Amino acid sequence: MLPGFANGANCRFRHSDWPFLPACPDGFGCIVLPGFYDGFRFYGMASVMSDLTVSKHFVQAALGGAERLGFDTREMLREAGISPDLLRIEMARVSSDQFSHLMQVLWNRMGDEFMGLGPRRARTGTFATMCALVIDCPNLESVYRQAFQFSRLFEPMVSMELEIGEDNARLVARMEGEINDPSFFLRESILVIWHRLGSWLIGQPIELEKAEFDYPRPTHGDEYRHIFHCPLAFESDRIALTFDKRFLSAPVIRDRPEMRQFLKTSPADLLSRPDESNTFTGRIRALIGRDFSKPLPDFEWIAAELHTSPQTLRRRLKQENTSFQEIKDLLRRDMAIYYLSRQDLPINDIAAKVGFTEPSTFHRAFKKWTGVTPGAYREGERGNLPD
Repeated sequence: MLPGFANGANCRFRHSDWPFLPACPDGFGCIVLPGFYDGFRFYGMASVMSDLTVSKHFVQAALGGAERLGFDTREMLREAGISPDLLRIEMARVSSDQFSHLMQVLWNRMGDEFMGLGPRRARTGTFATMCALVIDCPNLESVYRQAFQFSRLFEPMVSMELEIGEDNARLVARMEGEINDPSFFLRESILVIWHRLGSWLIGQPIELEKAEFDYPRPTHGDEYRHIFHCPLAFESDRIALTFDKRFLSAPVIRDRPEMRQFLKTSPADLLSRPDESNTFTGRIRALIGRDFSKPLPDFEWIAAELHTSPQTLRRRLKQENTSFQEIKDLLRRDMAIYYLSRQDLPINDIAAKVGFTEPSTFHRAFKKWTGVTPGAYREGERGNLPD
């Protein structure tokens, strides 16, 4: 058992179940954190077309600590398949695959899962060790409590603490010491990782009722709507996520083989690929699909397929901080960005693929989405953007 974990706790760890985690010396019942992934080659998920994109803000924010510490961030970008030129475009976006790969490159190069943004170094493998400890927990409440106990072993502490009220539960950020996080990326990441890890463990998205932040609404605050899918409160007295406490009794349904597979690409994938399967946004995206060359289904048909009324569906989408039109627009935008990365496709063909009968209309829409024309965006992807 790790020191600080009481005997008889529901979550137990056996090194034999995790042979890739080196045992501590002298028979001590813990695991070595330093060098856990030393020399490990990170690979993303299977090469499939990603229909999700990530704002360039998060790319630049993630690189902030590495830049401050003198790392070659341009080389990191290239290793992740991202053209540094692309980031010169005001509203550029990268694929979720590229962003996930960038996170892996950062952790591997820096040996710090806090990416130089935290009050201390979090050696690579800390997250995996925590996951190895919580996989045998019986339910979500036990997961969050044990994860917090694990995080308390490191000073200064960076963690989320579970608070339970009469009707709801709250994960509250506990961050000690001085952090170097001017773009709020570390704080955003902690919230997202703890929320999505819990959702993955119980096999269902934990529906958030509220997300609170103890800082003013940032310039990229609009992105939060698509990250948290719930009401947002800035300049609060805490950083926290609130949800119905019924989720705490949900059983952990994952096993060790699933966790070992999960850890090959996490927590990078938790940051870049939200599980929207249980949101109306995600269900509508799935119903629309990726073939925009055919007429899209109308709102009434979508509502019928989801076994709800149009009025109820509009209300639920509003609760998720979006609308049917926005879902369609963002799908088109993300698909257009994907197709532009395929250099063999003529831009006029891409316009047709994303549902525009007139190339000029596509050009105007794309410039509204990204600030530049499709041609200029492609040049940024190629690294040929003029000065």
